[in-house]
Amino acid sequence: MTGFGFDPKRAVAHLRKADPGLAEVIGVVGPFGMQLKVSRSLFGALAEAIVYQQLSNKAAATIYGRIEALYPRAKDGFTPAHIQRTADDRLRGVGLSRAKVLALRDLAEKVAQRRLPTLDEAHLLDDGTLIERLIEVRGIGRWSAEMFLMFRLGRPDVLPVDDYSLRKAYATAFRKRTLPTPEALAKAGEKWRPFRTVASWYLWQTLNK
Repeated sequence: MTGFGFDPKRAVAHLRKADPGLAEVIGVVGPFGMQLKVSRSLFGALAEAIVYQQLSNKAAATIYGRIEALYPRAKDGFTPAHIQRTADDRLRGVGLSRAKVLALRDLAEKVAQRRLPTLDEAHLLDDGTLIERLIEVRGIGRWSAEMFLMFRLGRPDVLPVDDYSLRKAYATAFRKRTLPTPEALAKAGEKWRPFRTVASWYLWQTLNK
């Protein structure tokens, strides 16, 4: 698998050795199959994240496609300049909520003013620093930033402790009667370092079994 900043086989071997309970999960799920999403730019990746928030993939894809259709000459996708010069009513007309229009405008402004790193620059920043930069954007919280690090950049050691589905998966896999608090999940995940992204992916897969 290409694109990851680590060796998936080494990561799986480490997790099997570090945590017998997670080793059972890995045995049930099978080979590591996490796929990275291609990003043309940091703006494009975050714009998509904003559009997709709190919507089904089908509904979000429809809306995102309508936004792209507003700019038929944009061969590489719409840009901050496109968003900046488009009236609110046109953006609302494709199905965006008022909050998402404001979020896209804030993202476009910050990128245009170079207040956010480029995609290449993002690869050079450590996880904590990059998350702090990303959450400056309206509508991008810590969870969205963590998903960007995991599924866009392929960072190896991200554990989204506030993710409900991850907490549910952990409780089920480790036979807990109640969902762990974010703090409890963070503590449990210490043994998974430096491959907590891989551990998270495996736990999520148990929800599909």
